[in-house]
Amino acid sequence: MNHTIPSRDALSKVPAVTFGFWLIKIAATTLGETAGDWVSMSLKLGYLVGSAIFAVLFVAFVTGQIKSGRFNAWLYWPTIIATTTLGTTMADFADRSLGLGYPGGVAIISALLALSLLTWHRVEGDVSVASVTRPRTEWFYWITILFSQTLGTALGDWVAGEDSGGLGLGYENGALVFGAGLVAVCGLALWSRVSRTLLFWAAFILTRPLGATLGDLLDKPVADGGLNMSRLYASLILVAFILACVALIPQRPAKASDAV
Repeated sequence: MNHTIPSRDALSKVPAVTFGFWLIKIAATTLGETAGDWVSMSLKLGYLVGSAIFAVLFVAFVTGQIKSGRFNAWLYWPTIIATTTLGTTMADFADRSLGLGYPGGVAIISALLALSLLTWHRVEGDVSVASVTRPRTEWFYWITILFSQTLGTALGDWVAGEDSGGLGLGYENGALVFGAGLVAVCGLALWSRVSRTLLFWAAFILTRPLGATLGDLLDKPVADGGLNMSRLYASLILVAFILACVALIPQRPAKASDAV
């Protein structure tokens, strides 16, 4: 099968991976947890209806991304938020409404993520962010992003929660666990020859449960180890923070020479 490999100067439709990228990503995943819980739990719409609402937003934003001729941070980050809110409600629906429990949900979503990456690699020959230059590749990218966000939610709940087969470590300890995982990935990126693409996807997955545990820390009751902040207020604060970051932090499209 012939694959079209982007030149070293080809510009991707997604941002280069920088410190600012990860800062906004963690804030976006935290927002995904608080906003997803606000719609499904605070508004009492349920996980299925919440997933349907966010699925419509996901398709709309991805379609906008694909129609856009170039990288646009003001379009990219709302699309990321759409994937993380949908990932939250999808994971909760699988774990709780379908009764799969956290271990079952993690296993199924892990398989879907692996299938997405393998299919993308088989069809396109590359799963790096620099390869996201064509519509078909963009769909692979965003579906993989969605599954990684969903897996991250399930992992965060599995580690922190006590119900549905959870490990019961609590939100603070859960955040420490996933934070330590990210530190390990950073160490490998700095001092090893492990594939940077592999490390990117590992970090992308780990930032989601970190955001999930931080989100739960903000809005869960004090008795459950949280700060009991209103989900709506927490979400609005996070939206303001993300808007400020997108406005103030320079971002550029990734290119093949970035080697990620």
